[in-house]
Amino acid sequence: MKYVSTRGGAQPQEFCDILLGGLAPDGGLYLPESYPPVGERLAAWRQLSYAELAFEILSLYVTDIPAADLKAICDKTYTAQTYRWSRDPAKARDIVPLTTLETDFHLLELSNGPTLAFKDMAMQLLGNLFEYVLDQRGEAINILGATSGDTGSAAEYAMRGKHGVRVFMLSPDGRMSAFQRAQMYSLKDANIFNIAVRGMFDDAQDIVKAVSNDAEFKAKYKIGAVNSINWARVAAQIVYYFKGYFEATRSNDEEVAFCVPSGNFGNICAGHIARMMGLPIARLVLATNENDVLDEFFRTGVYRPRATAETHVTSSPSMDISKASNFERFMFDLVGRDAAIVRQLWREVDAGGSFGLADGPFAARLPAYGFVSGSSSHADRLATIRDVWQRYGLMIDTHTADGVKVAREHCVAGVPMIVLETAQALKFAETIREALGRDPVRPAELDGLENLPQRVELVDASADQIKRIVVREC
Repeated sequence: MKYVSTRGGAQPQEFCDILLGGLAPDGGLYLPESYPPVGERLAAWRQLSYAELAFEILSLYVTDIPAADLKAICDKTYTAQTYRWSRDPAKARDIVPLTTLETDFHLLELSNGPTLAFKDMAMQLLGNLFEYVLDQRGEAINILGATSGDTGSAAEYAMRGKHGVRVFMLSPDGRMSAFQRAQMYSLKDANIFNIAVRGMFDDAQDIVKAVSNDAEFKAKYKIGAVNSINWARVAAQIVYYFKGYFEATRSNDEEVAFCVPSGNFGNICAGHIARMMGLPIARLVLATNENDVLDEFFRTGVYRPRATAETHVTSSPSMDISKASNFERFMFDLVGRDAAIVRQLWREVDAGGSFGLADGPFAARLPAYGFVSGSSSHADRLATIRDVWQRYGLMIDTHTADGVKVAREHCVAGVPMIVLETAQALKFAETIREALGRDPVRPAELDGLENLPQRVELVDASADQIKRIVVREC
């Protein structure tokens, strides 16, 4: 399997090359040359364990790692010991247990990994892939990433102690929950560097892109990426769409809908690809918070990223994003994989503009991809957290609450709705207290996390400052 850039200016690459490289040299994102159809494999996959299913799906996209080695990586990654935080310990072996709230309405638990967020599902795999490929090549890498909350901690916990890997993680100063900050900033591993940027997530993400687009610096300092711009992250996320489908259905003749809280479009992009592969997904329901750029697009056909000053600070902070990095991947498919069109559209976006499809030739194609959307406010979030607690005795986090609220607006009779549960309530204790008047349940071994000494460097939103830190630590 070869990979091409959404902007058409890069030579096709193998998986291991794009794993280490992140952004394509032309500033685009890598996608496989085609999406392999699953066809009759679907029936054979239904009874597989999560690790076995991951191997089967990833084998379709990873053709430059020997099968035995790839299987060993999957087996090492997806264990009940790693993903052990399920609300029902008896289900830990399922890795992504399905919780049924009522007939045809389910939550898919994706937040049972080390950092209690869905990012662990892909990031733990990414850490093991990095270590394997770097060992094979005798190389080292400097990971540069940006986080609005969960990506950073998931990346750091996946990469901590890995030889040949340094992690430089940018986060918006003061914009994450206390628990999220503590997870990251309390790490003492010598290969982990936390950098707080004065600004919003989009400022941090723009810095990562700017440094990655400096070809000379990127090559000299071996800059790689763990954000969802890295295709391996998206590929790993495809797996749980298949697993969720199998858990919620009895036969492969049924269709389902997935509702996905989405800020950067990476998680739901994996669902789009699963659907393109042939997974019977009737609808992909995209849920946003007050930062509703993506909801606006799927309602109106206009993609209009907001300026930093217009980005709302919300109680579901991991979605406080106005420029969705992975949206470019979907647009590449929507415009028939015409890289010239993507280049033109993103010239407008990168210049601070917008684009619209309502009057263009691609608007008619949009419904065929199965997307619908909606948004949620702080008041909606609180009401949904209360309702789920009162009805079902389940405590959900703020982002999952956005998903449940929007999913309820798009249910279709007879079609199971699966809401992707993105994090555990513990990560957003302040809002849980506001909604329920009580603290979320906390595992004993995480007591006092926020009181540990923290190690972080505060900087202005400057790519040059970040470059100087990388040079200083290398």
